[in-house]
Amino acid sequence: MKFSANDQLARLPLPPTGKWKEGVWDVEAFARGDLSLLFFAPKGKDYQSPHDQDELYLVIRGTGTLRIGEVYHPFEPGDVLFVAAGEDHRFEEFSDDFACWAVFWGPKLREGDLAR
Repeated sequence: MKFSANDQLARLPLPPTGKWKEGVWDVEAFARGDLSLLFFAPKGKDYQSPHDQDELYLVIRGTGTLRIGEVYHPFEPGDVLFVAAGEDHRFEEFSDDFACWAVFWGPKLREGDLAR
């Protein structure tokens, strides 16, 4: 099975929501069991909140900084970033062309669980 970043980018943005007023800039490309693959290409601001599964970001284009808790991680194409389930994180100061794959997997945290 193959997934194309260009095909996923053509699906964006999804309609605005209360949280993502400029439109939703992530789209699920694949899901199976507890694994899901999303394409994420935010514009302007990243409104993420902590997720209930571990997550890998595979940066395919653009540059910026990922804040995980109080630690800042600069990134560029080819970098892979890990965020544990429940961790507060957000992309900050990212370029207009920023895009990445996001892979979620593993058991889901229950409401109230702390990050591992």
